[in-house]
Amino acid sequence: MGPLAGIKVLDMTSVLMGPFASQALGDMGADVIKIEAPQGDLVRQIGPVRNEGMGPVFLNANRNKRSIVLDLKQPDGLAALRRLIADADVLMYNVRPQAMARLGLGYEEVAAINPLIVYAGLFGFGQDGPYAARPAYDDLIQGGATLPHLIARASGGIPRYVPTALADRIVGQTAVGGILASLLARQRTGRGDRVDVPMFETMVAFVLGDHLGGLTFEPPLDEGGYARQLSPERRPYRTSDGHICALVYNDKHWKSFLGAVGREALMQDARFATYAGRSRNIDHVYGELAAIFEQRSTAEWSAILERADVPFMPMHDLRSVLDDPHLQATGFFSTIDHPSEGPIRTMRMPMTWQHSRPDAARVAPRQGEHTREVLQQAGYAAEEIDALLAAGTAAQAPPHAAA
Repeated sequence: MGPLAGIKVLDMTSVLMGPFASQALGDMGADVIKIEAPQGDLVRQIGPVRNEGMGPVFLNANRNKRSIVLDLKQPDGLAALRRLIADADVLMYNVRPQAMARLGLGYEEVAAINPLIVYAGLFGFGQDGPYAARPAYDDLIQGGATLPHLIARASGGIPRYVPTALADRIVGQTAVGGILASLLARQRTGRGDRVDVPMFETMVAFVLGDHLGGLTFEPPLDEGGYARQLSPERRPYRTSDGHICALVYNDKHWKSFLGAVGREALMQDARFATYAGRSRNIDHVYGELAAIFEQRSTAEWSAILERADVPFMPMHDLRSVLDDPHLQATGFFSTIDHPSEGPIRTMRMPMTWQHSRPDAARVAPRQGEHTREVLQQAGYAAEEIDALLAAGTAAQAPPHAAA
């Protein structure tokens, strides 16, 4: 039983930001009920599939959930959702708040059904500014939070987005913290709450924590930016046969590293002698390191850096990371049998607890796989469920042959 055992989460989110957050709650033991529209979560269609609607991005963001299909445009579908709300602990959504209001599912309406509920909205922009009603996606928020500008500034190239859904996942993880804080506050106060998690503000705070720099001060001391992170030489070092990721960072690292490679004299150079000196001359410092690393193989450098206690990691690709010895030893990756998809590779939750032990993961569900089960638990009789299914107000996954 995980630390959130007994917590019921209604997950109205789709695509990635919300599902990533609700999966984390499910990983911690919450009963997460994924409310899907008849057309299903769009992310089901992303990537190669064995069966329609079960793509890899969906599989990796929707474990530990049950799926129910309800058409909320029909009165009986909304009525079913309201019945589920009555005993839920959390309701999550990631459409614009205006859309929830049009459905009659604004915070006031939901709290009238269940005053104890934590009503969590993950959306683009804070609701007290001119962008409040705008739609938002990861790429747009990365741009607004300066990430493509910083990439261009660091590389001298064209602006680019980070090649992962960084904003979705960071905002999703931020939402987990906000939801857990609200549940804790509910224990003390006896009332639920509304928590808004805007993408734009969250990501601007995340990025500018590093890069506001001299713009922190009035008048500004510089044009902003963390020089070390923006150095064009800050990248994996080329070795004689590949690449390695190493960070010779503090004074201890530098003395140990230079001693290991017979370059102790560099510590007499003001550009290398102190952290402040290295920071002021970071492009030169990284350039010197790059020239040193080119002289030996990756395996040689791994042994040298290990002995010198200088931080380093391999530069993995998408295949080699699967064989990383640390991840293998910790059981991070495993292959499980999905009832409809056959053998699939999955990643375990990184966190562990001394006393709370989450149950074995529930695999990502087929669309509507648990519709009948969830409605039965909400008090619907079998004939009522049959009527909802016949009317198209609810839907359930068809029977499947074992993969």
